[in-house]
Amino acid sequence: MSDRLATEVKTPLIIGVRFLRVGKLYHFDAAEFGDVRPGDRVIVETTRGRQLGEVVQFVPPEKQSPPEGGYKRIDGLATPRDLAMEQYWKAKETEAMINCRERAHQLQLEGVKIVKADYSYDGSRLTFLFSGPDDAAGGGGGTPVGKVELKSLREDMQAQHPQQVVTFRQIGPRDVAKLIGGLGACGLETRCCSLFLTEFSPVSIKMAKEQGISLNPEEITGMCGRLRCCLVYEYEQYVAARKQLPKRNKLVTTPKGVGKVVDANPLKQSVWVLIQDGEDFRTYEFLKDEIQPKEELEALQKKAASPCDRHEGGGCNCGKSKKK
Repeated sequence: MSDRLATEVKTPLIIGVRFLRVGKLYHFDAAEFGDVRPGDRVIVETTRGRQLGEVVQFVPPEKQSPPEGGYKRIDGLATPRDLAMEQYWKAKETEAMINCRERAHQLQLEGVKIVKADYSYDGSRLTFLFSGPDDAAGGGGGTPVGKVELKSLREDMQAQHPQQVVTFRQIGPRDVAKLIGGLGACGLETRCCSLFLTEFSPVSIKMAKEQGISLNPEEITGMCGRLRCCLVYEYEQYVAARKQLPKRNKLVTTPKGVGKVVDANPLKQSVWVLIQDGEDFRTYEFLKDEIQPKEELEALQKKAASPCDRHEGGGCNCGKSKKK
């Protein structure tokens, strides 16, 4: 009885749905299907037509942030027939991709690289994913391919697949690497983007500098020709740890005397200090607790040497000298 009433009231039941094994999560309302469980396959309406996705999570009320207009509702749970159709059309994707590649070559669209053909689960739509000229070369930001350039190819593919709505979608080099998979630049058997990254975070050269990583392109560039995604992983930890240490060229006092900071090891919480030793200069490593900024030490010494302004009768334990 309680389940029936809950269905009538239609209390929102927000679920996270994924369309690719390692893909972005999209949220939908499954209130009309209260028996939905993680791992279930559901059919939903998207901007690219009806798609079949997998339920991977429930979203608790406190973490929900409804979009304008509210969450879209799922159309229903996938039936055995839906799953069979999905497998049937997936088996045809490779053939469609090869045909499209051959036709693109005949049309001399050398800058267009067909990466994947993607049928909707029911075969009503066929989308060709491709990369542009600069994407294929692994450099630059990727040149958008105009509709005019693809017009003949699109018309030919539509003629070959009259039962489907044929579309072309350009993707970036990182998405290409994610779809193709393979070894990572570091030697990891499966690239991070194909293994667990559901979204790509912005990466900058500053992140490599902050972590003291060599700026050699071979060491910071991934197989996609872009900066490696892993530069983001420990960046915030390095920034937080570095804030606890004196900056480079700062004068500090150490057990071996006053010197200048020349480098730092944020994770170890230590710094390298250049200290004059007679006529020579030597570099020593000190932990954070072993050093003190010279200006701070001088300020403390000056404060301790100033007259006491609170205990004129003596008996002062504040560290200051008595008033004269």
